[in-house]
Amino acid sequence: MRWHVESERTIYRDRWLHLQRADVVLPNGVHLDHRVIRRPDAAFAVVVDRDRILLLWRHRFITNTWGWELPGGAVEPGEEPVAAARRETAEETGWRPEGMLQPLVCLQPMAGLLTVRHHVFRAEAASYLGPPVDFWEADRVVWVPRPEVRRLVAAGAVVEATTLAALLHLLTFG
Repeated sequence: MRWHVESERTIYRDRWLHLQRADVVLPNGVHLDHRVIRRPDAAFAVVVDRDRILLLWRHRFITNTWGWELPGGAVEPGEEPVAAARRETAEETGWRPEGMLQPLVCLQPMAGLLTVRHHVFRAEAASYLGPPVDFWEADRVVWVPRPEVRRLVAAGAVVEATTLAALLHLLTFG
């Protein structure tokens, strides 16, 4: 049942994404005109302090929705995902994860369309640096108690897929 890529052609490319048109041959020999979006990998951090989790309350203009999210963003060329998670957290929240960041989960949010992998790490402590450098990233930066995180997930206030998967993983497996 493996699909075979006959050819790919660039439709559009910039520093954020690379959109390609792919001629894909299905196992039954039928050709499929498909699209592929190539993106740099991203890294996120679940920062846990005692029984609280660091979250951002933010608006996403594309979907016109508000929700709670983990800090994170693109892995820069030559940067390790763990370093990106630490950097992005500090830039977006003003809190720098301390100590060893442990891999929590790695996922592909839309494997049928996107090549991006989301690397999520867990930090057990953070030090406050000051106000976020990227102040436009979030309306609020909040340490949310774990029982409240459960309620937010259940209430549908966490809609971003990577955040939801990481929080559910953390709440389920500890």
